Amino acid sequence: MAKMAAAVLAREGREDAFRRLFRFYRRRDLRGGPDLRGVIDFSAAGDQVVSSDLSISSVSDQDAYRAGLLPVSQWKAYGLDGYPGFIFISNPFLPGCQRHWVKQCLKLYPQKPNVCNLDMHMAAEETIDLWGQSQEHLRSKGSSKREPRSLLEKLRWVTLGYHYNWDTKKYSADHYTPFPSDLAFLSEQVAAACGFQGFQAEAGILNYYHFDSSLGIHVDESELDHSQPLLSFSFGQSSIFLLGGLKRDEAPTAMFMHSGDIMVMSGFSRLLYHAVPRVLPNPEGTALPSCLEQAFPSDFPDCSVIEHCSEEDWQICTKYLQTSRINMTIRQVLAVGQSFPDESRREREWDATSESCYHQEDGEVKRHKLNTDS
Repeated sequence: MAKMAAAVLAREGREDAFRRLFRFYRRRDLRGGPDLRGVIDFSAAGDQVVSSDLSISSVSDQDAYRAGLLPVSQWKAYGLDGYPGFIFISNPFLPGCQRHWVKQCLKLYPQKPNVCNLDMHMAAEETIDLWGQSQEHLRSKGSSKREPRSLLEKLRWVTLGYHYNWDTKKYSADHYTPFPSDLAFLSEQVAAACGFQGFQAEAGILNYYHFDSSLGIHVDESELDHSQPLLSFSFGQSSIFLLGGLKRDEAPTAMFMHSGDIMVMSGFSRLLYHAVPRVLPNPEGTALPSCLEQAFPSDFPDCSVIEHCSEEDWQICTKYLQTSRINMTIRQVLAVGQSFPDESRREREWDATSESCYHQEDGEVKRHKLNTDS
């Protein structure tokens, strides 16, 4: 036992500060889970939490409403001491409007020509309609962990717009599909409210988490224009988010992300290390957070990008979200007038035979391999 403890300490001594805290919140051998008292909750005042000013006049109430958002004057925005450029917006969505984005992430955005992790392991015709192939399974799903997972439950990531190549860690001009107009509009309003008028949503990575999932330590640096922010939207169950420094030997700050919360990383904070070590049940103790149970407004304007989610569709989404979290990260890849550097055809080639991504399933390996039997 002593030798084992010594080996653990020695291993931890070689770990950087970020990895140590990541492993602490990842641990599942502690009764009741890890101590969460050090995790910042933006709904409660804290020493490190400061208010963040928004550009209220940059987004009209009408445009906010069209995107399914409250007027910017009603948003609750915060920052963190020591993290200039980081903005946390506590659920600014209108009642019922989160449902639209959940449905899009499960029903529409995984459709072709967009790319998902299942494309790396399955024939093209097998991934055409993940929603249609999964809805009956999800509708009748019980609580047993031994039940086979539907294709939607095996979804780990989807890329939009400029499709991120997990092997080369680059974007390229020849691997692009039209970015969803509704998500572009939402992103533009949030970016403008944070002082980034003219933001162009050019690439998106959607991550799909379960209670045993995590997101490894990384920096989002593949975009060619780092002057524009990284936008992050969360729906479903809660999570712990770690925000570190420019180097991994800087200890990160832990914070909760709940359904509807938005994070903006810009300026100094744009290229900081970050990770999601753990997904947690929502703190209300119910199957879904109450913000997802709110009714859709009956007087929503026709010009809105938000579509009503039918009760039938929402039943499928509810089943999925009871054990899952969805995150959308939106980026501008190129500065205005900028183009991709000329690269050899071999460097631009999309390699569909392998997959390298930072999304993890109950482990800390860098390459995620899909278990098609679970």
